[in-house]
Amino acid sequence: MFESLTEKLGKIFSKLGNKGKLTEKDVDEAMREVRLALLEADVNFKVVKDFVSKVRERAVGSAVLESLTPGQQIIKIVNEELINILGGGQSKLNPAGHPPSIIMLVGLQGSGKTTTAAKLALNLKRSGQVPLLVAADTRRPAAIQQLITLGKQLDIQVFNEDPSVPVKDICVHAVAKAKQTAINWVILDTAGRLHIDNDLMGELSQIKEAVQPNEILLVVDSMTGQDAVRVAEEFNAKVNLTGLILTKLDGDARGGAALSIRWVAHVPIKYIGVGEKTDQLEPFYPDRLSSRILGMGDMLTFIEKAEQAFDQKKTEELKKKMEKATYDLEDFLGNLKEVKKMGSIAQLTSMVPGLSKIASKINEDEQEKQLKKVEAIILSMTPDERHNPHILDGSRRRRIAKGSGTQIQDINQLINQFQQMQKLMKMGLRGKLNPNMLKMLKY
Repeated sequence: MFESLTEKLGKIFSKLGNKGKLTEKDVDEAMREVRLALLEADVNFKVVKDFVSKVRERAVGSAVLESLTPGQQIIKIVNEELINILGGGQSKLNPAGHPPSIIMLVGLQGSGKTTTAAKLALNLKRSGQVPLLVAADTRRPAAIQQLITLGKQLDIQVFNEDPSVPVKDICVHAVAKAKQTAINWVILDTAGRLHIDNDLMGELSQIKEAVQPNEILLVVDSMTGQDAVRVAEEFNAKVNLTGLILTKLDGDARGGAALSIRWVAHVPIKYIGVGEKTDQLEPFYPDRLSSRILGMGDMLTFIEKAEQAFDQKKTEELKKKMEKATYDLEDFLGNLKEVKKMGSIAQLTSMVPGLSKIASKINEDEQEKQLKKVEAIILSMTPDERHNPHILDGSRRRRIAKGSGTQIQDINQLINQFQQMQKLMKMGLRGKLNPNMLKMLKY
């Protein structure tokens, strides 16, 4: 996600950081490069123009140009303006005063609504809620069966009726059933439709009027780029959206839709899909995404995923070890199976400060091979070496390389990256950084 943009911005800011003092000309040159990087990432040109203008206005002030660390100050400004474009703060679901709360999912055909409905239901279930999935897509063949199958896999109840029943009535009946039980959230999986199809858009209006949903969320494929922005604008004009769910964000290397859609469509992003698995739907945090884009990691999401994968005791131990920078290779080896539950290695490394460059180089098909290599290296170490990698001199590294079937360069790379990760974790979790990790730039 945002691999190319992150790399280009990193080079721009590195160039600024190498200069002791900055002039207005230096800022202008950097902003031209930022503008080009954003446009190449498929960010809407109006968004780019507004963003660059605001950053430049703040960057040419005396507080920045006369600062001892002007390059870092500009990165701080860029981060803050990115967060503003993405919506400022987290936009949560709005529950009803009296349950059940109702979510109506809408979107184009093929945008992934049915899978997203199941993901959203699982997300709510894990937060202690009781969701009900409603098969309100009676047009697409096998849509009802797909939702029923997903419901069984996740142990989530699915409401469905004969496809001949009007969709509006199906939704009304589902809400009535939810009111009679302990259902907290009703999720309506409506059929895909084009915004220019007046009859189908009228059907959404009828459902909206009949059940009065608390949330009308547009499920949009981020891979479609600026088309996603246009779709959001059109659906918002027709049904007054309350939020967006961006899918396939893990597959969009450019990511322009995510950076444009909130600003252009004036609709908050509430969730993002970061993979095909049913547990790969995340609440959207503008500050965390901005942090990832700037290569600063996302330790908060990392910890949250750890909390889901580990039990509470192990989670507390993990936090303490990270705080004290005592999380060693022995811990890593012991937690490898748990870590795999948290997602792909590429996703996880992109969240850890200092490791985003590694994430961009990881091929999903080679992940298992990379894991086996790391495991072999650590298993070839003595317990003392795993706890104290600083004792690994040349002869020890040659022995480990021979025992693991790897190269000395592989040993060096693992140790260097692990030590950098320890340092950054310690900085981030001891309170030296704020939640979006801006103050990391001081170090």
